[in-house]
Amino acid sequence: MESRATKIHSKVNQNAIIRVIPGHFATTHSHINRYVDMTIMKSRKSEAEAAASVLARKYSTSTYIDTIICMDGCEVIGAYLADELTKSGIMSLNQHQTMYVVSPEMNPGGQLIFRDNMQMMITGKHCLLLLASATTGRTIARALECIQYYGGNVVGISAIFSASEQVCGREINYIFGKDDIADYKTYEADKCPMCAKKERIDAIVNSYGYSKL
Repeated sequence: MESRATKIHSKVNQNAIIRVIPGHFATTHSHINRYVDMTIMKSRKSEAEAAASVLARKYSTSTYIDTIICMDGCEVIGAYLADELTKSGIMSLNQHQTMYVVSPEMNPGGQLIFRDNMQMMITGKHCLLLLASATTGRTIARALECIQYYGGNVVGISAIFSASEQVCGREINYIFGKDDIADYKTYEADKCPMCAKKERIDAIVNSYGYSKL
């Protein structure tokens, strides 16, 4: 599969790179014909820092951000994003004038939670939600429900890749969109035309990686 990967560079920062693999892939909620591999971007300093610099451009100095909530293993990018926002003049209402970078925990029932010792970083805070990808919107919906339950105020949503301008009725700040990935398609599992053609599934995928079948 790796031999089929194509590198795509951000138009804003050439060091922000994703790798796109064509095929037939199954996610938790859908089937897709392009797998967007963000593993290196989320793990390597230069690419994570470049991604953060692109995402930071969206937010003006009048925006308050106290906490960056990271999904999909985006903590490295989240830390660089906090640094970029601080350097650009984004203000925090936290006592120490700095930002928290946190991730929710998933309990055995599949719910997103924050333990008691983490809740002070969410309750009453201006929160920026950071994800690897925004496609069906289900992950965003769960995250928003979680943050609102703990009393956080979501002031923005950022993603490395988004299949649309808005998800769950909210604008998405993204680095790469469908215009960057030719013929990107997502289907409900029972309406997948690749399945209808009996095309085998190449891999089970999520934002952390893929497992070949």
